Amino acid sequence: MATAKLILEGKEHELPVYVGTENEVGIDITELRNKTGAITLDSGYANTGACFSNITYIDGEKGILRYRGYPVDQLAEHAKFTEVAHLLMYGELPSLQQLLKFREELTYHSMLHEDMNKFFEGFPRGAHPMAILSAMVASLSTYYPESDERRDMIRLLAKAKTIAAFAYKKSVGQPFMYPRNELSYCGNILHMMFGVPCEAYHVDPVLEDAMHVLLILHADHEQNCSTSTVRMVGSSGANLYASISAGICALWGPLHGGANQAVIEMLQQIHSDGGDVSKYVAMAKDKTSSFRLSGFGHRVYKNFDPRAKILRKTCDNVLARLGIHDPLLDIAKKLEEIALRDEYFIERKLYPNVDFYSGIIYKAMGIPADMFTVMFALGRLPGWIAHWKELREEKPRINRPRQIYRGENVREFVPIEKRG
Repeated sequence: MATAKLILEGKEHELPVYVGTENEVGIDITELRNKTGAITLDSGYANTGACFSNITYIDGEKGILRYRGYPVDQLAEHAKFTEVAHLLMYGELPSLQQLLKFREELTYHSMLHEDMNKFFEGFPRGAHPMAILSAMVASLSTYYPESDERRDMIRLLAKAKTIAAFAYKKSVGQPFMYPRNELSYCGNILHMMFGVPCEAYHVDPVLEDAMHVLLILHADHEQNCSTSTVRMVGSSGANLYASISAGICALWGPLHGGANQAVIEMLQQIHSDGGDVSKYVAMAKDKTSSFRLSGFGHRVYKNFDPRAKILRKTCDNVLARLGIHDPLLDIAKKLEEIALRDEYFIERKLYPNVDFYSGIIYKAMGIPADMFTVMFALGRLPGWIAHWKELREEKPRINRPRQIYRGENVREFVPIEKRG
């Protein structure tokens, strides 16, 4: 095994070096504190490998994203969401027989216990759907307390879409629509969100395909904030529902899953100010301006986000199918055109990312902005489950990061009457 050398206070220490299957190099500092009494400092964990994983590979410089070795563009073009969920959760694409069984199980477990419907009544009408989703997922552990990990994974994936749709219906004051056995996973999402009682709802195949693509492209993204949260909580021995509920809360943050909502809010801001796109592009280039273009560039990808390339085509298909003439979408197209030809954006590799296009597609489909992150959560669910499962199989120690203390030194307590 290769080693790295660390010299601290004149003393040399050898540290093991691990190389991944894609030649990723990691210096193992597991025993650093025991050997030296020192720790590493890595704010935000941007340079810290928290685990070994077999699930997802990303190369941000080359714009590569693969699930279990499969390029994401191939999966988005040829697979359905349930196939990709099976791949992430169990390690392999399913055979036809396995896929049929998997779909049957997802259909069987898609209904919620009727008592759970009463929980929705306790939320105010304007409650954010992410708050409802997190609370309801956590509450599933009270209905299924037995330890059956495989069945819990199926239950959660099946019921999450129903909870999400019910959360939306609650927010708009409409009656719940129950899942239909003959519909696909994505078809049921559309049916339960947009169907109404006593009227037959036709699932548009273009929109259904777009939903499959959207969920597949969000299915996993390595050790991001929410996935790391799931693994952190899971390391304590917490059950699947509690761990995923925590991941949902992490995803809710505007710097993570809320980015596509920020895109729509930006477009609305530009529209309200007269729709002058060039004005806001100039503001984005101005270092003295606080304005930032949402949906451009990515922390990981220093090239074109591979998911954005796929969604751009999907976006065109959805807009053509719906024949929508929305001023916000017109502004988005103008921004896209400028970013793809303007040297300022090209030099800095500020290409439209997955959040830019997903927000546009969801808006075109009639999904409100506060549901965008919920849709993100539905897509990310198989990845979260896969990471939780991988963690449990490894039986790791509980996660316990360290810190560098910069507070006060020891002080003597002074009674309140003497403090002046």
